[in-house]
Amino acid sequence: MESKKLMLVVMILGAAAANVFVSAADPDPLRDFEGSGALSDFVLRDVFKNGVVSNGPGGVRAAINTTLFPGITSQGITYVHFNMVPCGVNLPHTHPRASELLTMISGGPLQVGFVDTAGVPRINLLNPGDITIFPRGTMHFEINVGTKPAFYISALNSQNPGTLTSGGALLMIPDRSAATALNVGLDVIRKLKANMLPYTPRLELAPPAVCVPGRDITTKI
Repeated sequence: MESKKLMLVVMILGAAAANVFVSAADPDPLRDFEGSGALSDFVLRDVFKNGVVSNGPGGVRAAINTTLFPGITSQGITYVHFNMVPCGVNLPHTHPRASELLTMISGGPLQVGFVDTAGVPRINLLNPGDITIFPRGTMHFEINVGTKPAFYISALNSQNPGTLTSGGALLMIPDRSAATALNVGLDVIRKLKANMLPYTPRLELAPPAVCVPGRDITTKI
């Protein structure tokens, strides 16, 4: 009898764990697709013209959403295209609701990486044809260290992954907390806040003192 009770407890705990795992991602669709099903729902023409386009000094970022591309509704996926100039930077950020699979198409090399929950940096260089993964919720970045524009595509396993720019978020908390996190004085934090980049998803350009195209092509920090 005791063994049967123990087995029941194990089964209940296993079912609960499975439920937690399943609910961690977008829910499964209940139909093939949402909406009217018009043919135009399933194709988005020229994402760099008709997508969610942001132009920054570091290049062009073109994303999709369910309004512009109804076919992705409830499918648990979204896509972002990047055309990044040499020394362009996609600032360190996280996606709280998605993992990201990045495919390098042309140009570069592209220096990429993330920091895991043990505080270990995972830095790599990507060339055309290479693929990398940024696990869900980890802080990651991309910078074009080559002399040619870098074209790459990211797929994320949520239709609304969210993007939280790490530096911008840090400088939006009270000065004392930010100063303690960085182990600097309040005057440093206030100066950083006065010169912080806009809190937007656009691509930035590293200044010449920070990046020279084709130089320091390395995985070192």
